[in-house]
Amino acid sequence: MIRFESPLIEAVLIKRYKRFLADVELQNGDLLTVHCPNTGAMTNCAQPGWKVFLSKSANQKRKYAHTWEMAVNNNGHWIGINTNNANKIVKSALQQHKIQELAEYNQITPEYKVGDSRIDFFLQGDGMPDCYIEVKSMTLCEGSLGLFPDAVTQRGTTHANELAILAKAGHKAILIFCTQQSGITHFNIASHIDEKYAQAVSEAKKVGVEVICYNCNFSSDFIELAHSIPNSN
Repeated sequence: MIRFESPLIEAVLIKRYKRFLADVELQNGDLLTVHCPNTGAMTNCAQPGWKVFLSKSANQKRKYAHTWEMAVNNNGHWIGINTNNANKIVKSALQQHKIQELAEYNQITPEYKVGDSRIDFFLQGDGMPDCYIEVKSMTLCEGSLGLFPDAVTQRGTTHANELAILAKAGHKAILIFCTQQSGITHFNIASHIDEKYAQAVSEAKKVGVEVICYNCNFSSDFIELAHSIPNSN
C-alpha cells in the first residue's frame, strides 16, 4: 500500500496537453496547471469534466507544485494517472508478501543494475532462484479488458528482450502488469497498438519469462495491490 503524504486535492479536469501538463478547475473555481506524470497516450483516461485528485509538493523550486495522481471516470472507476506509483505499489506488495508468486522472497533490491541497464526489482530468498522483475502500469481499458501498451513502446520492447536474456541464462524473470484502473478484470497485450512489443513478450514467454497481472484497490488516501487477474487468452 502507498499512502499519500497529505490529503489529495479534488478538482475537475479541463484538458491534458503537451504530454506532461493538464489544466484543472479547483472546487473554489480557481484554474490551475498541474504536472501530468504519464508519458503514454492515456486513452480513455483523460476526459474533460472527470473528477481528478492532485498531490502538492513542498518543493518551492518546482514550476508546477501540483501533480495529477488519479482520476474517476463516468462509470465510477478509479484510474491511477501517475505511472511512477506502479513501482511503489509493487514494492510495498513485495515487502508485505502479497504477491502470491513471489511470497517466499525476503530480499528486495530496487533499480538493480544488469549489464548496461537497470531492472525494476531484484529478489533473493533462502533456497530460491534469483528473480528479476519489470513492472508496467496498465491503464488502457476496453470494457473490462486491460491492455498494454496504450502507445508504441520501444522501451517496453527492450525490457521484454532483457527479461528473455535473463530467463535463458537460467534466472527467474517476471513481467508484472500493475493495473491502475479499477474496472479491469482481465488483461492482454495490445498487439494492435504495438506488434513488436507483443512479439517480444510472446518470445519472452517461450523462453520462460512469467507474465502476471494484479489489480489495485483505490481511495483518495491510498493505492494498494489487490488480486491477481487472468490473461484473456
